[in-house]
Amino acid sequence: MSAYDQLEDRFRKRGALEEAAGVLHWDMATMMPKGGAEARGEQLAALEVACHELIVAPELPDLLAAAEEEAERDGLGPWQRANLREMRRVWRHATALDAELVAALARASQRSEMVWRDARPANDFKATLAPLGTLLGLVREAAAAKAEALGRSPYEALLDEWEPDASVAGIEAIFESYAAFLPDFLERVLSHQARRGRRPEFAGPFPRAAQEALGRRLMAAVGFDFDHGRLDVSLHPFCGGVPEDVRVTTRYDEADFTSALMAVLHETGHAMYERHLPADWRLQPVGRARGMAWHESQSLLVEMQACRSPQFLAFAAPLIAQAFADRGGGAANDWRAERLVRHYHWVERGLIRVDADEVTYPAHVILRFRLERAMLDGRLPLADLPAAWNEEMARLLGVQPSDDRDGCLQDIHWYDGAWGYFPTYTLGAMTAAQLYQAALAARPEIPDALARGEFQPLMAWLRENVHAQAALLSGEALLVRATGRPLDPEVFEQHLAARYLAA
Repeated sequence: MSAYDQLEDRFRKRGALEEAAGVLHWDMATMMPKGGAEARGEQLAALEVACHELIVAPELPDLLAAAEEEAERDGLGPWQRANLREMRRVWRHATALDAELVAALARASQRSEMVWRDARPANDFKATLAPLGTLLGLVREAAAAKAEALGRSPYEALLDEWEPDASVAGIEAIFESYAAFLPDFLERVLSHQARRGRRPEFAGPFPRAAQEALGRRLMAAVGFDFDHGRLDVSLHPFCGGVPEDVRVTTRYDEADFTSALMAVLHETGHAMYERHLPADWRLQPVGRARGMAWHESQSLLVEMQACRSPQFLAFAAPLIAQAFADRGGGAANDWRAERLVRHYHWVERGLIRVDADEVTYPAHVILRFRLERAMLDGRLPLADLPAAWNEEMARLLGVQPSDDRDGCLQDIHWYDGAWGYFPTYTLGAMTAAQLYQAALAARPEIPDALARGEFQPLMAWLRENVHAQAALLSGEALLVRATGRPLDPEVFEQHLAARYLAA
């Protein structure tokens, strides 16, 4: 076997182990009884160490160097060259940490998450302090080690795991610009909205079984293949599993069907990306999503750009009416599409990120970006997090939570060790707007197709320009290839103005 072939074999084994760990994480979030937590932590730690050892083996540097020589001498193809580039990136991250730290991080993440699961409904932030403090200490240790290995700041070293090549300076420039744009724009939107009357609401209860059936119907319209995926329930909606077996979860509120429905469609966007990554490069680094901003762009493009469009909601309206026919009609449950549009286009200064509208959502991400950097570098002690959260929320959106359940306990990310992830949500939203604009220019029939519940024109464009490209190109090069230019936040702002001020 050539050096490159040996590397492919090794990374294929690593990929399969990582997928096994992913399914165990899904089970932990959906099925596992509390009593299994300790054993599950050990299982995940063992898998993490096994993956780590495959990449930090002493022969890897020589194999990488030999494969890179082969690429120059024998002319490896573009996918192989890109795969080799991604292998070296993975190797740099892996060799920065020793096996003991990898195992400790896996155990601490699992323990912290299990405590958070009980602490959030109980509104008990103090209960999380000890396990979260232990976890944050380990995250800092990992960040420092990776920063030295990568020649970047500790936060950027963590960010690079989620969004390769992203920089704090670049994100700060985008976020500060949006933070300056938001106050005046939000006031204009709220004034425009007030002139149109109150937000349409719908009277429940909405049984979970009926919500699930509706969600499955609309997932199928998007293109989700239930022979290769599932829909389940978890405390926090997510998409996991593997491309051949994609696991989507949501959470239901029988008093309000609207949130769970859009969460399902959001996660379906993630699922469609995973399902249509190139099969020829399964289990190889180049065959994965380009980064989490790209993953979020796919979920937000499906949810926000497509499924909250007037065209799609016109298609969904009679299906929603049919799903909840026993809820009655009249003013309380007038299922006309225009009422659904007004409901789903409602803008408000809310507390909960996953329920936030497109206009205010970036503020929730900016808050978390600022706070997690302060926690990581020690400027913000964990005990002061609730107060800092409330202060920043008041500054950005003019609202404050009455308890930590709706404040610093609302997201799982920090409690399972995912520092550096949050910026990808807003980068993804901006990427989604730019991709959708390009898709409409290339396939102007997309809106009419959505009005018939047909996603094929949109999905065909996404498969060609995003899904099938996987990690072949850098994030910037991929966006330029798909849209003709690097990320332009003004496209997102123009989308917001067209949707929330023009009607």
